[in-house]
Amino acid sequence: MLDAVRWNTDLIRRYDQAGPRYTSYPTALQFNGTVGSFDLLAALRSSRQAHRPLSLYVHVPFCANICFYCGCNKVITKDRGRALPYLERLEREIELIACHLAPEQRVEQLHFGGGTPTFLSHDELRKLMAHLRRHFNLQDDDHGDFSIEIDPREADWPTMGLLRELGFNRVSIGVQDLDPDVQRAVNRMQTFEQTQTIVEASRTLQYRSINVDLIYGLPRQTPARFAQTLDAVIDLQPDRISVFNYAHLPERFMAQRRIDPLDLPAPGDKLRMLQASVERLADAGYRYIGMDHFALPDDELAMAQEDGTLQRNFQGYTTHGHCDLIGLGVSAISQIGDLFCQNHSDITLYQQSLDQDQLATSRGLRCNEDDRIRREVIQRLVCDFEVHFDQIEARFRIRFRDYFQDAWPGLEQMAADGLILLGGNTLVVLPAGRLLVRAICMQFDHYLPEHAQSRFSRVI
Repeated sequence: MLDAVRWNTDLIRRYDQAGPRYTSYPTALQFNGTVGSFDLLAALRSSRQAHRPLSLYVHVPFCANICFYCGCNKVITKDRGRALPYLERLEREIELIACHLAPEQRVEQLHFGGGTPTFLSHDELRKLMAHLRRHFNLQDDDHGDFSIEIDPREADWPTMGLLRELGFNRVSIGVQDLDPDVQRAVNRMQTFEQTQTIVEASRTLQYRSINVDLIYGLPRQTPARFAQTLDAVIDLQPDRISVFNYAHLPERFMAQRRIDPLDLPAPGDKLRMLQASVERLADAGYRYIGMDHFALPDDELAMAQEDGTLQRNFQGYTTHGHCDLIGLGVSAISQIGDLFCQNHSDITLYQQSLDQDQLATSRGLRCNEDDRIRREVIQRLVCDFEVHFDQIEARFRIRFRDYFQDAWPGLEQMAADGLILLGGNTLVVLPAGRLLVRAICMQFDHYLPEHAQSRFSRVI
């Protein structure tokens, strides 16, 4: 792990292409309208019969202010009253889902995302958590992973105390950049002191894990300015740091049209920001987990990667990939066995469905055997940086080399270039290829030729 990442500018320029982030395989682009609420109900029954543990994702879409870079499903409003009708429907969805599950199915993982979950008032948060506990078997011994996304502008010490009281023990803090000029360009003014306050509160209140999100490639960023942000964040010593590549896709995300393309850093500067970040984080003792994520060696993700139990799903890297994931709220995605399904992305349609006592499922996908095989290979690449052919062959009864013969020429070229080591029984991602693991995964993606790669962000 001491040489987890090796920077190679030539390889990065050659393989820096647009591609999926592989929070799932198949990706959400494959979802279609042939999957509906009856498929979800059947999957829930199978989950109940198998007594599988659960992971819950709750989407709170509201934000008081718009951040121009954001591509999340959100509702921008300063009217806090907008949350009440949404929460009423969310509670109904919880009831409709929970009645198809068994009381002994324990919820090992819970995540509140958004939007801004702390847009909700303290009373609303209390009521929502009480409703979840009433209808689901939430692990209540503080050993579950209960996390929430925090905007430091929308939280304070009392808020963090309330969340800890409600059972949350992990926080993910949005920072992106601390430079005021960059913040003005993306409409997110946030002082270092606001961020520091939330970190200090989390430590004092004994939250088990603190994650900080940063983005490189934002307007008016320079390598020197971003280095200052990174150093300030490292000084706070969060357990995890995510350094995401800003994908400027104004044709897909309307808010990004308010960013002046002339303010965006040049590609060479973006590379310098990433290189400096990788090197600085390594010097500070952080391990590269993969796909934008870094963690201290004693963090659960780092330890899971060490012992080969790390997994990845719609919530990112996780140690709970064995759980059935149930998404609640507008646009939320569930992964139950071999079924993916997603709620309406339009909040009006979401609420109308639940007003009729119907689940809000709008689209999805049922994985076939080929999907399962390729999903496992991609999981091993993004989590372990290696694939053992005999394990895939034994599990799925295939001959690895024959099954992926179409991918072999591309893999051999990557081996010749030094991204991977291609042995008789293994594919190992070398230190020079770890930042480019998405490009390696793309060799195994059956669906990729169907989509214009402009739909995705670039690997670097």
